[in-house]
Amino acid sequence: MARNAVTLRPSVRTSILAPARIIDLAVLLLAGGGLAWLVLRAQAALPYHWDWSVIPQFLVYTGADGASHAGRILTGLAATVRLSLWAGGLALLLGTIAGLMRVSQRLFWRLCGGAYVLFVRNTPPLVLIFLFSYFLSGQLISVLGLDSVVAGLPEALRPLAGALFGPLAQMPGFFTAILTLALIEGAYMAEIVRAGVQSVEQGQWDAACALGLSRRQTLTQVILPQAFRRMLPPLTSQFVSTVKDSAIVSVISIPELTFQAQELVSATYRSFEVWTLVLALYLALNLPCSLAARWLELKLRRSDRG
Repeated sequence: MARNAVTLRPSVRTSILAPARIIDLAVLLLAGGGLAWLVLRAQAALPYHWDWSVIPQFLVYTGADGASHAGRILTGLAATVRLSLWAGGLALLLGTIAGLMRVSQRLFWRLCGGAYVLFVRNTPPLVLIFLFSYFLSGQLISVLGLDSVVAGLPEALRPLAGALFGPLAQMPGFFTAILTLALIEGAYMAEIVRAGVQSVEQGQWDAACALGLSRRQTLTQVILPQAFRRMLPPLTSQFVSTVKDSAIVSVISIPELTFQAQELVSATYRSFEVWTLVLALYLALNLPCSLAARWLELKLRRSDRG
């Protein structure tokens, strides 16, 4: 039986959307005007003298040798990017494993995956940071002899290791930050994976079973490819959260962007300038990821409708 559909002509659709766009534009103008008024009032009322001339040296400075070097802000930004990429990739791996454990047919694996998710999601991240810092940096890394392994790296590998993980002297602490952040974010990614797998219709499982596929073959060849399309936008959003949450490792003296900003504020007392710059850098890192997640969501939605 044919479905009755009402299709609006372009002129009618435009006439409906025009008032809404005018209202949206008016709201944006009012919000921008209010923000500009607030900034001007703050500059006039606050007894603070802005001095942006000190900011460029925090990005790039000229050393005694006459060469240009990365300042503390750029160094911290590079550490944040490295930390976010490594932690995000490891969190995706841990989250996928834990998410599949959550939908396993075996009770033991479901309990293990559920215990991991419940433990991490119901514990303050700051407490986990301190706990893992004491356990990993203070105990486990020393027992495993990672310090001596890092110190004994060949000269040919030191530049590569520095580019991937930062200064060699800080590498054990950097590993701790990666593992801790990955464990925290992996619990949230596990729920995304679980929800994505469970969102696939039961008929897909039945059809794969009718074709004689095992459960593992059904997961890898039928269910996960469909679930990944649905998981991609929330996973991208979770990676944005990983970039933002990387600031928390500053409490264990990891020299990422927030830690470097705190050091500069203590040394220069240029609080507004430094934190405004840090805000702009975090926006520059996260906005492209957020826009990519939104674009993927809209694209997948259109393809599903098609």
